[in-house]
Amino acid sequence: MMLKELGRTGVSISEIGLGTWDFRGSADALRKGIEAGANFIDTAESYGTESVVGEAIRGVRERVFIATKVSPQNFRANDFRKSVEASLRNLGIETIDLLQLHHPNPSIPIEETMEAMSDLVDEGKVRSCGVSNFSVGQMQAAQKALGKYPIASNQMRYNVIDRTIEKEILPYCNANGITVIAYSPLSKSISRVTDCDPSGVIAEIARATNKTQAQVIINWCICKDGVIAIPKANSEAHILENCGASDWRLSAGQIALINSRILFRHRNKFDALARKLMPRSLHKIAVRARDLLPARLRRLIS
Repeated sequence: MMLKELGRTGVSISEIGLGTWDFRGSADALRKGIEAGANFIDTAESYGTESVVGEAIRGVRERVFIATKVSPQNFRANDFRKSVEASLRNLGIETIDLLQLHHPNPSIPIEETMEAMSDLVDEGKVRSCGVSNFSVGQMQAAQKALGKYPIASNQMRYNVIDRTIEKEILPYCNANGITVIAYSPLSKSISRVTDCDPSGVIAEIARATNKTQAQVIINWCICKDGVIAIPKANSEAHILENCGASDWRLSAGQIALINSRILFRHRNKFDALARKLMPRSLHKIAVRARDLLPARLRRLIS
């Protein structure tokens, strides 16, 4: 498994980690991933998977880099500390390698939250600090509030059909030594990707490289500087398949083919608002309605 440095921490972790959102597999399945070289496991208090991660790393803690997240409702200083202490108990560890804020919470001052995080680093309960789903402005505010400790990572949705972060967030992270941890690197499913691949370029490249389509899709993601991916899988077979997306690289020509033939999108503020306020079944209808508006009006709401 190829490694990448996490931010500017000097610590290298596997470029493919084990994501555990909606994880329904076993500790043994996660151990197979660890044995295959995936030494980075990502969880969160809201996932309900910290305990199974703790079981998976028992006896091999020194080989595994553990990341977890505090939920936004727990960003008050006292709640933040209680949340982290609960995560430490659930994971069965003394130090969280990477602690992330799961989503921004504008109702709680970021200064209070980052001071609580800094205190936990000082105490040795947290090693590195990260955020998740933060915009550039929110990252800047968080870093200013955190002070002496650098923000090492921002966990964002990123895949071959959703490239929203390429506009601002990815360039900012690259320029400032912040690792992007790409969640949903396979989108919601491989079929969602192939729906956006009318010419079958993913299958074509999979045949040429003797890799699976999932491996090609994940490799496209980790080909980017400063990006690691955390695909989720429940079975040992799929975890090992995902790990097989490392230790090789798509060629520049293959990447160009994917970029030119895949139908991808950059989400905008309208998309985010639609996803927040409307039922999922109405998202596409809202986007189509927006696209029918005159260009001047579209610019106002995008």
